[in-house]
Amino acid sequence: MVASAQYIIPEEITEEAKIALSHYPELANTKIEFKFKKNIKKSTMQAQPSFWSIFKSKENRSYNIFISEKIKIADSVYYTVDIPSEIMIGWLGHELGHIMDYQQRSGFNLIAFGFKYITSENYIRDAERRADSFAVAHGMETYILATKEFILKKAGLTPEYVNRIKKLYLSPEEIMLLVEERDAIGQDK
Repeated sequence: MVASAQYIIPEEITEEAKIALSHYPELANTKIEFKFKKNIKKSTMQAQPSFWSIFKSKENRSYNIFISEKIKIADSVYYTVDIPSEIMIGWLGHELGHIMDYQQRSGFNLIAFGFKYITSENYIRDAERRADSFAVAHGMETYILATKEFILKKAGLTPEYVNRIKKLYLSPEEIMLLVEERDAIGQDK
């Protein structure tokens, strides 16, 4: 376990977490703990505010990024720590995108967010696309695209899971449009 003033990171993903965090300088003073969990339903990773910190000011909140210890793909089980680094960085970058979104919300709004997230597929879609958008805005498109390619083409996931990903997250084409828009805005400055 690697601990700093703000981050607690399991040794198995220290390098990947540091690379993902380097894309988010705004999170330098944000407390984030990366934790492995035995099982996360319907997901590989999950970012959320620490429960009691919801009631603190935005600047004093802390967050957890839960990482499933293993992923069941078709009839095989893969340990998350064996996932290629580039894909792990992309997954972590996406979760950090959620934290960027959470930081803009009041405590009451976070509670409403959680309720809507578990009750509305449209809300899940909006939240996941916002997280991807934050990652792209922070220059993580190479990692996000590698993660999407892994999930959609290489991992051997069931068609149902792949279709769910396609429905809820930005497509590679949408990511490239965001990159073009970001780069065009950067050139105008």
